[in-house]
Amino acid sequence: MAVTELDDSTFADAISASTMAVVDFHAGWCGPCIMFKPKFKRISNDYPDVQFFMVDGEAAPEARKTVTIDNLPFFAIYKDGEMVEGFSTSKEENFREAIVRHFGEGA
Repeated sequence: MAVTELDDSTFADAISASTMAVVDFHAGWCGPCIMFKPKFKRISNDYPDVQFFMVDGEAAPEARKTVTIDNLPFFAIYKDGEMVEGFSTSKEENFREAIVRHFGEGA
């Protein structure tokens, strides 16, 4: 599934309209964020029923305020518009574990 970029004007509506979603909060200066981006996009293809979003936290300060980011990249998992888990990792296996925990095995 395609990854959609969100900003402050689109974040709230996109999250509230999604039954299942994952948001990658990142920053352009963050090396691990840049390195994880292709993995995030590739993994999104395994979950056609899950919306995958990216938010540049510096360009979208209001969206960033909806979560407590302790490290980057930071991922938030949403079900029916409500965040159910937030975590930081740059390891694909840790990211996949969280995705499987909430959405099951991918396609």
